[in-house]
Amino acid sequence: MTPHRFPANWFLKARLKLRHLQLFVALDEHRNLHRAAASLTMSQPAASKLLGDLEESLGVSLFERHGRGVEPNWYGSLMIRHARTILSGLQEAGEELNDLLAGHSGSVSIGTVMAPAVELVVPVITTLTRDHPDLKIAVAVETSDVLAERVQQGVMDFAIGRLPDHVDAACFDYQEISSEELCFVCRDGHPLLRLGRPLTAADLVDATWILQPLGSLLRSRVEALFRAEGVPPPRKVIESASPVISLAMVAENDSVTVFARALAQVFSPTGSCTIVPFHKRFSVEPYGIFWLKDRPLSPGARTALAALRAASDAKMRRALETPQSSSSRDTGPSSDIEMCMDSANNRI
Repeated sequence: MTPHRFPANWFLKARLKLRHLQLFVALDEHRNLHRAAASLTMSQPAASKLLGDLEESLGVSLFERHGRGVEPNWYGSLMIRHARTILSGLQEAGEELNDLLAGHSGSVSIGTVMAPAVELVVPVITTLTRDHPDLKIAVAVETSDVLAERVQQGVMDFAIGRLPDHVDAACFDYQEISSEELCFVCRDGHPLLRLGRPLTAADLVDATWILQPLGSLLRSRVEALFRAEGVPPPRKVIESASPVISLAMVAENDSVTVFARALAQVFSPTGSCTIVPFHKRFSVEPYGIFWLKDRPLSPGARTALAALRAASDAKMRRALETPQSSSSRDTGPSSDIEMCMDSANNRI
Protein backbone atom coordinates (compact mmCIF):
# COMPACT_ATOMS: atom_id res chain seq x y z
CA MET A 1 0.00 0.00 0.00
CA THR A 2 1.29 3.47 -0.91
CA PRO A 3 1.03 6.13 1.83
CA HIS A 4 -0.66 9.38 0.82
CA ARG A 5 -1.58 12.68 2.39
CA PHE A 6 -4.76 12.55 4.47
CA PRO A 7 -7.32 15.40 4.11
CA ALA A 8 -8.79 17.14 7.15
CA ASN A 9 -11.94 14.97 7.08
CA TRP A 10 -10.13 11.70 6.33
CA PHE A 11 -11.93 9.86 9.14
CA LEU A 12 -15.31 10.54 7.49
CA LYS A 13 -14.16 9.27 4.09
CA ALA A 14 -12.55 6.23 5.72
CA ARG A 15 -15.78 5.63 7.70
CA LEU A 16 -13.81 5.35 10.91
CA LYS A 17 -16.02 3.86 13.63
CA LEU A 18 -15.88 3.60 17.38
CA ARG A 19 -15.51 -0.15 16.86
CA HIS A 20 -12.25 0.50 14.98
CA LEU A 21 -10.88 2.42 17.96
CA GLN A 22 -11.84 -0.40 20.33
CA LEU A 23 -10.21 -2.93 18.01
CA PHE A 24 -6.96 -0.91 17.88
CA VAL A 25 -6.71 -0.92 21.67
CA ALA A 26 -7.63 -4.62 21.92
CA LEU A 27 -4.99 -5.55 19.32
CA ASP A 28 -2.39 -3.53 21.20
CA GLU A 29 -3.24 -5.32 24.44
CA HIS A 30 -3.50 -8.87 23.05
CA ARG A 31 -1.26 -8.75 19.93
CA ASN A 32 -3.47 -11.55 18.59
CA LEU A 33 -6.50 -11.09 16.32
CA HIS A 34 -8.48 -14.01 17.77
CA ARG A 35 -8.03 -12.90 21.40
CA ALA A 36 -8.67 -9.25 20.51
CA ALA A 37 -11.90 -10.18 18.72
CA ALA A 38 -13.01 -12.35 21.64
CA SER A 39 -12.44 -9.49 24.09
CA LEU A 40 -14.84 -7.38 22.00
CA THR A 41 -17.34 -10.27 21.59
CA MET A 42 -16.67 -10.35 17.86
CA SER A 43 -15.77 -13.24 15.60
CA GLN A 44 -12.23 -13.33 14.25
CA PRO A 45 -13.41 -13.06 10.61
CA ALA A 46 -15.51 -10.00 11.50
CA ALA A 47 -12.56 -8.34 13.26
CA SER A 48 -10.24 -9.21 10.38
CA LYS A 49 -12.68 -7.72 7.85
CA LEU A 50 -13.18 -4.60 9.98
CA LEU A 51 -9.45 -3.99 10.12
CA GLY A 52 -8.82 -4.96 6.50
CA ASP A 53 -11.56 -2.69 5.15
CA LEU A 54 -10.19 0.26 7.11
CA GLU A 55 -6.60 -0.36 5.97
CA GLU A 56 -7.81 -0.60 2.37
CA SER A 57 -9.77 2.64 2.76
CA LEU A 58 -6.78 4.40 4.31
CA GLY A 59 -4.30 2.96 1.84
CA VAL A 60 -1.96 2.21 4.75
CA SER A 61 -1.18 -1.02 6.61
CA LEU A 62 -1.50 -0.56 10.36
CA PHE A 63 -0.40 -3.97 11.65
CA GLU A 64 2.18 -6.54 10.59
CA ARG A 65 0.77 -10.07 10.52
CA HIS A 66 2.98 -13.02 11.49
CA GLY A 67 2.62 -16.55 12.78
CA ARG A 68 2.47 -15.51 16.44
CA GLY A 69 -0.09 -12.75 15.97
CA VAL A 70 0.03 -9.09 14.95
CA GLU A 71 2.33 -6.15 15.77
CA PRO A 72 1.50 -2.48 15.15
CA ASN A 73 3.80 -0.64 12.76
CA TRP A 74 4.50 3.10 12.95
CA TYR A 75 1.05 3.95 11.56
CA GLY A 76 -0.68 1.46 13.81
CA SER A 77 1.12 2.74 16.91
CA LEU A 78 -0.04 6.28 16.09
CA MET A 79 -3.65 5.15 15.67
CA ILE A 80 -3.52 3.18 18.92
CA ARG A 81 -2.26 6.21 20.85
CA HIS A 82 -5.04 8.44 19.53
CA ALA A 83 -7.66 5.72 19.95
CA ARG A 84 -6.76 5.46 23.64
CA THR A 85 -7.07 9.23 24.04
CA ILE A 86 -10.48 9.33 22.31
CA LEU A 87 -11.86 6.35 24.24
CA SER A 88 -10.54 7.70 27.51
CA GLY A 89 -12.19 11.04 26.75
CA LEU A 90 -15.51 9.35 25.98
CA GLN A 91 -15.28 7.28 29.17
CA GLU A 92 -14.60 10.43 31.16
CA ALA A 93 -17.54 12.17 29.46
CA GLY A 94 -19.85 9.35 30.53
CA GLU A 95 -18.57 9.44 34.09
CA GLU A 96 -18.99 13.20 34.29
CA LEU A 97 -22.52 13.01 32.87
CA ASN A 98 -23.36 10.43 35.53
CA ASP A 99 -21.78 12.60 38.21
CA LEU A 100 -23.75 15.63 37.08
CA LEU A 101 -26.98 13.64 36.95
CA ALA A 102 -26.34 12.28 40.46
CA GLY A 103 -25.26 15.64 41.88
CA HIS A 104 -21.57 14.66 42.20
CA SER A 105 -18.68 16.93 41.37
CA GLY A 106 -16.71 14.80 38.91
CA SER A 107 -13.55 12.76 38.94
CA VAL A 108 -9.80 13.21 38.69
CA SER A 109 -6.88 10.90 37.93
CA ILE A 110 -3.52 11.99 39.35
CA GLY A 111 -0.06 10.55 38.76
CA THR A 112 3.00 11.18 40.87
CA VAL A 113 6.55 10.09 41.56
CA MET A 114 7.39 8.89 45.07
CA ALA A 115 8.48 11.93 47.09
CA PRO A 116 5.54 14.25 46.32
CA ALA A 117 3.15 11.34 46.82
CA VAL A 118 4.00 11.50 50.52
CA GLU A 119 4.84 15.19 50.95
CA LEU A 120 2.17 16.79 48.79
CA VAL A 121 -0.47 14.50 47.29
CA VAL A 122 -1.60 12.72 50.46
CA PRO A 123 -2.23 15.96 52.46
CA VAL A 124 -4.04 17.56 49.50
CA ILE A 125 -6.25 14.50 48.98
CA THR A 126 -7.12 14.54 52.69
CA THR A 127 -8.32 18.13 52.30
CA LEU A 128 -10.13 17.43 49.02
CA THR A 129 -12.06 14.47 50.41
CA ARG A 130 -13.13 16.63 53.35
CA ASP A 131 -14.18 19.66 51.28
CA HIS A 132 -15.41 17.75 48.19
CA PRO A 133 -16.69 14.40 49.48
CA ASP A 134 -18.23 13.43 46.12
CA LEU A 135 -15.07 14.02 44.10
CA LYS A 136 -13.75 10.70 42.81
CA ILE A 137 -9.97 10.59 43.09
CA ALA A 138 -7.58 8.03 41.57
CA VAL A 139 -3.84 8.20 42.31
CA ALA A 140 -1.01 6.21 40.74
CA VAL A 141 2.69 6.26 41.63
CA GLU A 142 4.94 5.71 38.59
CA THR A 143 8.20 6.91 37.06
CA SER A 144 8.13 10.19 35.14
CA ASP A 145 8.30 8.64 31.66
CA VAL A 146 5.21 6.52 32.40
CA LEU A 147 3.39 9.53 33.87
CA ALA A 148 4.11 11.72 30.83
CA GLU A 149 2.84 9.00 28.48
CA ARG A 150 -0.37 8.53 30.45
CA VAL A 151 -1.05 12.26 30.61
CA GLN A 152 -0.56 12.43 26.82
CA GLN A 153 -2.92 9.48 26.34
CA GLY A 154 -5.59 11.09 28.52
CA VAL A 155 -5.43 8.28 31.07
CA MET A 156 -4.31 10.80 33.71
CA ASP A 157 -5.48 14.41 34.05
CA PHE A 158 -2.12 15.66 35.32
CA ALA A 159 0.98 14.37 37.05
CA ILE A 160 3.76 15.36 39.42
CA GLY A 161 7.20 14.41 38.17
CA ARG A 162 9.83 15.40 35.62
CA LEU A 163 9.19 15.86 31.91
CA PRO A 164 11.35 13.30 30.07
CA ASP A 165 13.51 14.56 27.21
CA HIS A 166 11.78 12.41 24.59
CA VAL A 167 8.43 14.24 24.99
CA ASP A 168 7.59 17.64 23.51
CA ALA A 169 7.67 19.92 26.55
CA ALA A 170 5.81 22.61 24.57
CA CYS A 171 2.67 20.43 24.76
CA PHE A 172 2.55 20.75 28.55
CA ASP A 173 1.98 23.43 31.14
CA TYR A 174 4.49 22.95 33.95
CA GLN A 175 4.85 24.35 37.47
CA GLU A 176 8.05 23.53 39.34
CA ILE A 177 7.63 22.45 42.95
CA SER A 178 10.77 21.23 44.67
CA SER A 179 13.90 19.12 44.46
CA GLU A 180 13.72 15.58 45.83
CA GLU A 181 16.01 14.83 48.77
CA LEU A 182 17.27 11.26 48.89
CA CYS A 183 18.75 8.99 51.54
CA PHE A 184 20.07 5.45 51.89
CA VAL A 185 18.08 2.93 53.91
CA CYS A 186 18.78 -0.49 55.40
CA ARG A 187 17.20 -2.74 58.02
CA ASP A 188 17.45 -2.10 61.75
CA GLY A 189 20.48 -3.93 63.10
CA HIS A 190 22.42 -3.80 59.83
CA PRO A 191 26.17 -4.42 60.48
CA LEU A 192 27.06 -1.06 58.89
CA LEU A 193 25.17 0.75 61.63
CA ARG A 194 27.59 -0.63 64.22
CA LEU A 195 30.31 1.68 62.94
CA GLY A 196 28.68 4.35 65.08
CA ARG A 197 29.46 7.27 62.74
CA PRO A 198 28.17 8.88 59.55
CA LEU A 199 29.03 6.58 56.65
CA THR A 200 30.77 7.40 53.39
CA ALA A 201 30.57 5.90 49.92
CA ALA A 202 33.67 3.84 50.73
CA ASP A 203 31.80 2.23 53.65
CA LEU A 204 28.86 1.30 51.40
CA VAL A 205 30.53 0.21 48.16
CA ASP A 206 30.80 -3.48 49.07
CA ALA A 207 27.22 -3.78 50.33
CA THR A 208 24.52 -5.59 48.37
CA TRP A 209 22.29 -2.95 46.78
CA ILE A 210 18.70 -2.87 45.55
CA LEU A 211 18.63 -0.18 42.86
CA GLN A 212 16.53 0.93 39.90
CA PRO A 213 17.70 -0.21 36.43
CA LEU A 214 20.70 1.39 34.74
CA GLY A 215 19.93 4.83 33.34
CA SER A 216 17.18 5.63 35.84
CA LEU A 217 17.39 8.85 37.82
CA LEU A 218 18.04 7.34 41.27
CA ARG A 219 20.56 4.78 39.96
CA SER A 220 22.49 7.48 38.09
CA ARG A 221 22.45 9.75 41.15
CA VAL A 222 23.92 7.03 43.38
CA GLU A 223 26.62 6.19 40.83
CA ALA A 224 27.56 9.87 40.42
CA LEU A 225 27.70 10.31 44.19
CA PHE A 226 30.10 7.39 44.56
CA ARG A 227 32.32 8.59 41.70
CA ALA A 228 32.48 12.09 43.19
CA GLU A 229 33.89 10.54 46.37
CA GLY A 230 36.52 8.60 44.41
CA VAL A 231 34.75 5.26 44.83
CA PRO A 232 33.49 3.00 42.02
CA PRO A 233 29.71 2.53 41.80
CA PRO A 234 28.21 -0.41 43.72
CA ARG A 235 28.94 -3.75 42.05
CA LYS A 236 26.58 -6.10 43.90
CA VAL A 237 23.29 -4.78 42.55
CA ILE A 238 19.85 -6.35 42.38
CA GLU A 239 17.71 -4.30 39.99
CA SER A 240 14.10 -3.41 40.76
CA ALA A 241 12.04 -0.36 39.88
CA SER A 242 9.50 -1.23 42.58
CA PRO A 243 9.86 0.56 45.94
CA VAL A 244 7.74 -2.19 47.51
CA ILE A 245 10.16 -4.92 46.38
CA SER A 246 13.13 -2.79 47.48
CA LEU A 247 11.66 -2.22 50.92
CA ALA A 248 10.76 -5.89 51.35
CA MET A 249 14.27 -7.03 50.42
CA VAL A 250 15.92 -4.46 52.67
CA ALA A 251 13.77 -5.66 55.58
CA GLU A 252 14.80 -9.29 55.00
CA ASN A 253 18.58 -9.07 54.51
CA ASP A 254 21.64 -6.84 54.71
CA SER A 255 21.01 -4.98 51.46
CA VAL A 256 20.91 -1.20 51.06
CA THR A 257 18.76 0.94 48.78
CA VAL A 258 18.06 4.60 47.99
CA PHE A 259 14.71 6.23 48.77
CA ALA A 260 13.20 9.68 48.74
CA ARG A 261 13.81 10.91 52.29
CA ALA A 262 10.13 11.80 52.70
CA LEU A 263 9.17 8.21 51.92
CA ALA A 264 11.86 6.74 54.17
CA GLN A 265 10.64 8.91 57.06
CA VAL A 266 7.20 7.34 56.68
CA PHE A 267 8.49 3.76 56.77
CA SER A 268 11.33 4.05 59.30
CA PRO A 269 9.08 4.47 62.40
CA THR A 270 7.35 1.18 61.49
CA GLY A 271 10.63 -0.71 61.89
CA SER A 272 10.64 -1.90 58.27
CA CYS A 273 13.77 0.13 57.54
CA THR A 274 16.06 2.74 59.01
CA ILE A 275 17.78 5.72 57.41
CA VAL A 276 21.52 5.19 57.00
CA PRO A 277 23.53 7.97 58.72
CA PHE A 278 25.36 9.29 55.65
CA HIS A 279 27.95 12.04 55.97
CA LYS A 280 26.14 14.42 53.59
CA ARG A 281 22.69 15.16 52.23
CA PHE A 282 22.01 14.71 48.52
CA SER A 283 19.10 15.22 46.16
CA VAL A 284 18.02 15.09 42.53
CA GLU A 285 16.70 17.66 40.09
CA PRO A 286 13.37 19.39 40.83
CA TYR A 287 10.01 17.92 39.96
CA GLY A 288 6.82 19.77 39.11
CA ILE A 289 3.14 19.49 38.16
CA PHE A 290 2.42 19.10 34.45
CA TRP A 291 -0.71 18.81 32.31
CA LEU A 292 -1.55 19.09 28.60
CA LYS A 293 -2.06 22.64 27.35
CA ASP A 294 -4.70 21.94 24.72
CA ARG A 295 -6.93 19.46 26.57
CA PRO A 296 -9.53 21.06 28.86
CA LEU A 297 -9.68 19.57 32.33
CA SER A 298 -12.91 18.37 33.88
CA PRO A 299 -14.34 20.41 36.79
CA GLY A 300 -13.14 17.79 39.27
CA ALA A 301 -9.66 17.77 37.76
CA ARG A 302 -9.51 21.58 37.84
CA THR A 303 -10.48 21.53 41.53
CA ALA A 304 -7.73 19.02 42.38
CA LEU A 305 -5.14 20.78 40.23
CA ALA A 306 -5.88 24.13 41.88
CA ALA A 307 -5.48 22.55 45.33
CA LEU A 308 -2.17 20.93 44.41
CA ARG A 309 -0.82 24.13 42.82
CA ALA A 310 -1.78 26.10 45.94
CA ALA A 311 -0.07 23.51 48.15
CA SER A 312 3.05 23.55 45.99
CA ASP A 313 3.16 27.36 46.13
CA ALA A 314 2.96 27.18 49.92
CA LYS A 315 5.72 24.56 49.98
CA MET A 316 8.01 26.77 47.90
CA ARG A 317 7.29 29.79 50.10
CA ARG A 318 8.16 27.79 53.22
CA ALA A 319 11.39 26.62 51.59
CA LEU A 320 12.37 30.23 50.82
CA GLU A 321 11.46 31.45 54.31
CA THR A 322 13.28 28.62 56.16
CA PRO A 323 17.07 29.10 56.38
CA GLN A 324 19.05 26.00 55.49
CA SER A 325 20.81 24.61 58.54
CA SER A 326 24.54 24.14 58.37
CA SER A 327 24.13 20.42 59.09
CA SER A 328 22.12 19.92 55.91
CA ARG A 329 24.47 21.89 53.66
CA ASP A 330 26.92 20.07 51.46
CA THR A 331 30.44 21.42 51.35
CA GLY A 332 33.37 21.06 48.98
CA PRO A 333 33.42 19.75 45.45
CA SER A 334 30.64 17.20 45.98
CA SER A 335 27.94 19.75 46.86
CA ASP A 336 24.36 19.30 45.60
CA ILE A 337 24.84 22.03 43.01
CA GLU A 338 28.02 20.51 41.60
CA MET A 339 26.63 16.97 41.94
CA CYS A 340 23.33 17.77 40.18
CA MET A 341 22.74 15.21 37.43
CA ASP A 342 22.60 16.25 33.77
CA SER A 343 18.87 16.41 33.14
CA ALA A 344 19.34 15.43 29.51
CA ASN A 345 20.54 11.94 30.50
CA ASN A 346 19.21 11.10 33.95
CA ARG A 347 15.49 11.73 34.23
CA ILE A 348 13.21 8.92 35.36
